[in-house]
Amino acid sequence: MSVIVFGSANMDLVVRSHRFPDSGETITGMSLRTTPGGKGANQAIAAARLGCSTAFVGRIGADAFGNQIRRSLVNAGVSIAGMRTEHSDDTGVAFIVVNDSAENQIIIVPGANAAVGPQELDVLSLRLRADDLLLVQLELDLGVVVEAIDIAGRVGATVIADPAPAPLGGLPDNFFQSFVILTPNQTEAAALVGYPIDSDHAAVNAASELIARGVGAVVITMGARGVCWSAAGSTAIVRPPRVDAVDTVGAGDAVNGALAAALGEGLTFDAAARWAVAAGALAVTVSGAQDAMPNRSQLLGALNDVPDSVIVSATRLTQDPVRPRQEA
Repeated sequence: MSVIVFGSANMDLVVRSHRFPDSGETITGMSLRTTPGGKGANQAIAAARLGCSTAFVGRIGADAFGNQIRRSLVNAGVSIAGMRTEHSDDTGVAFIVVNDSAENQIIIVPGANAAVGPQELDVLSLRLRADDLLLVQLELDLGVVVEAIDIAGRVGATVIADPAPAPLGGLPDNFFQSFVILTPNQTEAAALVGYPIDSDHAAVNAASELIARGVGAVVITMGARGVCWSAAGSTAIVRPPRVDAVDTVGAGDAVNGALAAALGEGLTFDAAARWAVAAGALAVTVSGAQDAMPNRSQLLGALNDVPDSVIVSATRLTQDPVRPRQEA
């Protein structure tokens, strides 16, 4: 099974500082790093490095940043036959600030990503097959992403939809379909269900609500608490291994790419969730986005440190909470 990523490609300008500036405040940063990124390109590289046949459909600018992104994708083994070059706008850029706690704040300028539309959808229509996985995010125009999901539905392909960044008006009904696996983080899940995802109990309830809306499966990422997944009538929490976090940029993309790669290999949903947790944990130990995506041997080694999944229900959590592992 192949993974086709329909998404964004950006150049990340990453500034490290001790803390985030307050409104109107100027502070001094410690370093600046320029590295290829974009949720779509990151997730494509994450899947390809784990040995999955992966193609990227998107758009870059005819500039130096675009050339760097092209090289990064090709070097990772991603097919870029569906990637176009936009000559009327520059490559998209993400401005990222990372503080001493490895938290980040991001501003995205879409650039060439804003031009993704009918031509890329035509490519997707020709390329996507029933036994493929389509991976989408929301750094492209929402209407175009919805059309991509509709194409997958018509051919019978499975969709992994990362609803990031979360749209202000919520998600359209097209996202809540039986062939869609929805992968929100805590903030995005909270926006969808209307209450904070600040506990395992809340995550389980949110997953149940999203399943009830019609999606085939849900994976809610909870940072250092791991993930809560729900599929085929089962719900579980998977804790991450203990790691020393350096930079959380790209961790969610590592999760999505690994989930797609594992499902593409025909692994069970629980096994795929464990791959996702291991990949996310490894990603936070390396600075940058695409550079942080683990390879297959790294991930298989990290799986040994991922605790067994705990099958839960909302009732069981109320009576017997699954407590998070203590961080080192």
